[in-house]
Amino acid sequence: MSNSVCSVLVLFSLIFVAAQASRSLLTKPQPLPSFRIINTTTTHPLLAFSKVNSTTITATSQPLPPLKTKTATSQKENGACYYTVRFTTSCSSPSYTRDQISLDFGDAYGNEVYVPRIDDPSSGTFEACSIDTFDISGPCMYDTCYLYVYRSGYDGWKLNTVEVYGYNSVTFYYNTFIPRDVWYGFDYCNGLSAST
Repeated sequence: MSNSVCSVLVLFSLIFVAAQASRSLLTKPQPLPSFRIINTTTTHPLLAFSKVNSTTITATSQPLPPLKTKTATSQKENGACYYTVRFTTSCSSPSYTRDQISLDFGDAYGNEVYVPRIDDPSSGTFEACSIDTFDISGPCMYDTCYLYVYRSGYDGWKLNTVEVYGYNSVTFYYNTFIPRDVWYGFDYCNGLSAST
C-alpha cells in the first residue's frame, strides 16, 4: 500500500475512534455515594439455568428531599433506595470475561450510585448471551438519566443493554464492545431540572 493510502486509513481510524469516544469519555466518579449489592442473578437463556450469589457492601446515604411536584417512590428503607440493574450481554461477546466491570448511574440532581466493581468472574457474570441482574441499594434519586460502565482487562465484553429499575425504569442501549479503561455510556440529563 502506498504511504498516502496508509495515512488516510490511519487518519480515518483515529477520527472514528475519537467520534466514538467523544460521547463517552468521563473522569472516574468518586466513590462517595453509598451502595449495597443485595444479590446477583445470572441467567443464561440458551442453557436455562440461573445462579444466585450474595455480596454485601454497605456505606451511608442520605434520602432526597421530595420535589414539589412529585415524590420519590422507589422502595425505601433506612434512608436508602433500592434499584434493580439488569445487564444483557451480547451473544457475540467473548464466552466469558474476567474483566473488572464498574457501574455509575444517576439523575439530573447530582445523585448517583457508583459500584466500583460489580463483576464476579467466578460466578459466571457477563458471559456471552447472559442476563445478569443486580439488586443494589444506594442514595435515593429521581429519574435515572445517565449511566456509564467501565471495563478494565483484556478479555473484552460486548454489552447489549442495561436496564435500571427504581423511581422509573430506563433502558440504555449499547450494542457494542465496551472500550478498555474508559468510562463509556450515555448522559441524557441535559435540560432536565426540578419542577417548582
